[in-house]
Amino acid sequence: MRNLLDRGNLTEAVTRIEQDWEEDYQKYFEQDFSTRAKTAQAISETLSRLAVQTKKKPALIYAIPRTDQLELILILPDRPPILRSVPEAKQEKLLSAVKEFSSEITNPVKINTTSYLEPAQQLYKWIIAPLETDLQTARIETLLFCVGEGLRTVPLAAMHDGQQFLIQKYSLARIPAFKFTDSNYTDLRNAQVLAMGASIFSETANKEPLPAVPLELSAIARQWPGQSFLNEDFTIVNLQSQRLQQRYGIIHLATHAEFRPGTPNNSYIQFWDTQLRLDQMRDLKWNNPPLELLVLSACRTALGDKEAELGFAGLALQSGAKSALASLWYVSDAGTLALMSEFYQQLKIRRPNDPPMIKAEALRQAQIAALSGKVTIEGGQLRSARGDIPLPPSIPKLDSKDLSHPYYWAAFSIIGSPW
Repeated sequence: MRNLLDRGNLTEAVTRIEQDWEEDYQKYFEQDFSTRAKTAQAISETLSRLAVQTKKKPALIYAIPRTDQLELILILPDRPPILRSVPEAKQEKLLSAVKEFSSEITNPVKINTTSYLEPAQQLYKWIIAPLETDLQTARIETLLFCVGEGLRTVPLAAMHDGQQFLIQKYSLARIPAFKFTDSNYTDLRNAQVLAMGASIFSETANKEPLPAVPLELSAIARQWPGQSFLNEDFTIVNLQSQRLQQRYGIIHLATHAEFRPGTPNNSYIQFWDTQLRLDQMRDLKWNNPPLELLVLSACRTALGDKEAELGFAGLALQSGAKSALASLWYVSDAGTLALMSEFYQQLKIRRPNDPPMIKAEALRQAQIAALSGKVTIEGGQLRSARGDIPLPPSIPKLDSKDLSHPYYWAAFSIIGSPW
C-alpha cells in the first residue's frame, strides 16, 4: 500500500484499500462477505449514475492514517482519483486529536461550552481542507467516508471549518468499503415502517428505562404506514413474524444497543427480555427481501476501541440492511426523540417536482434543525416548526433548553448507503 501511494498509483491503491478493509471486517465478523472488487473507475461511474438518479452529487473520501502522514484519496463522479498527503497529520497526532474531539463532544458537563471547537477545526484542516477546492469545483453535496483504524467512529458531522460544521455543507455517510455498499437507489417515501421498542424492560434484562420511547414510536406511526410494538411485544420472535407478514422498508428499534470491545458477541441490541448479539444478526436475513434502513436510536459505542469501531462501522454490512442510522453515544431521551421525529419528517417531505430525499440528506436536515435552534425543548414541550409535543414528566428536564451543542446531534450517523 505504502509503495502504491508513494508511486502515485491510485488505481491499484484503491483496489488494495478495499481488499485490506474487507479483510478487517471479515476477520472481525468471522464471515465471508466476498463481493466483487470495485475499481476506482467503476466507483467513479457508479457515483456519476447516482448523481443523476438522486439529483445530489456524491464523492468518496478514503482516509488512510499512516505513521508519518495521513493519505486522502478522493473519488469524484467521472474523474480520475485525486491523492492528497497531509504530513502534519502523523498517526499519533491525528488519533490524539480524534480522542480529544470525541471526549469534548460527549462530556455532558461541557454542553454549554465550545470546548470541542479546537479539535473539530484541527480535524477539518487535516481531513477536509486539502480536498475542499476539488469538492467545490465538482459541486459535491454528499460525502461517503471510507476510513482506516482509529477514524471509524469520529463524529464527522461536527468537524468545523471555523465558520460552520461539516454537516452544514454536505450530507454524510460512513462505509466499510465501497464494494460492500448497495448502490441501488430506492424512493423510500412509500415504505412501510416496523417500529418497535421499550420504555421499560423485563426484570431479567436489568436495563435503564427509556421514557420517551412511546412518544418516539407514536411520532413515527403518525407519519408513516406500518406497525408499532412496545415493551412485552418487542421480541425477536414478533419482529420476525411481522416481517413474514409484510414487507417493511424500514425497521426502527428504540432500545439500548451497545458496541463493545472484543468479539461481535459482546455487542448487542436489547429486546424486551433478550439480547440480539451482533454475531446473530445475519441469521435474521434482513437482506432478503432487502431492508432499506435499520434505525437504532439509543446506541452506545466504545469510542476509540478497534473492535467496537468495526462493529459500529460494519453494522449495515453485518445486519444485511442497505443502510443503518445509529448513534455513537447515548443521547438524552428528549434529544433522541427530537432528532428522530425530525429525521422521519424530512424523509417523508414531498414538494412538487422535487426528487425524493436521500437518507443522508434527511439526517442532515434534522441535524441542522437541532444545531440552528429550530428544534428545542421548552417548558416540558418538544418544539419544532410543526408544533409542540408535550413531554411526559418521566423524561428528566434538560438544563439546556436548546439542542444546538453537537452532543445532541453529532452522535447520529448514516452507515452504509447514503441513498
